Amino acid sequence: MKTVTDAIIIQTNGFSLYKDKQLIESIKKFAQTCGIIVLTDSDRAGFMIRNYIKTCIGKDGIVKHAYIPAVEGKERRKDVASKEGTLGVEGMSVELLAEILHSAATERINKPSGGGITKQMFFEDGLSGGTNSNELRKKLADKLGLPPRLSANAMVDIINKMLTIEEYKQLIGSF
Repeated sequence: MKTVTDAIIIQTNGFSLYKDKQLIESIKKFAQTCGIIVLTDSDRAGFMIRNYIKTCIGKDGIVKHAYIPAVEGKERRKDVASKEGTLGVEGMSVELLAEILHSAATERINKPSGGGITKQMFFEDGLSGGTNSNELRKKLADKLGLPPRLSANAMVDIINKMLTIEEYKQLIGSF
């Protein structure tokens, strides 16, 4: 990861994070003083760790989330693919990781601050509250290079950082 950024990198060592109070306190301190970017695998375990960190920090710190796309495959160092059959952070190219971290660290100036795209718009566009909503969100996530297991709330938050309302409407219109 040092080839991607010169930022401080804290490895959580998977679920051992749950038992490491000192590590959580260090992450809280960074979140409160300079902000953090959380980058985990896009599998179930990665989302559990991501949500645990977010919960521990609460509203007192700055937490941005960087997401890797769900790419089917097996890491070189492993004999078999992961349980979900997708590559983790270590399976991503250096260039893609740099792009993902840069996107999480910076926001385009012309994007609306604090929103624009709402959960109501998601509902009206069939992305939440409908029988096919999960599949539509997966399709949208795929088009944006995001992991498919994002909740509607998480996706609204991420899309507000990525797209203007016009770009969102244009993308949804292509479905």
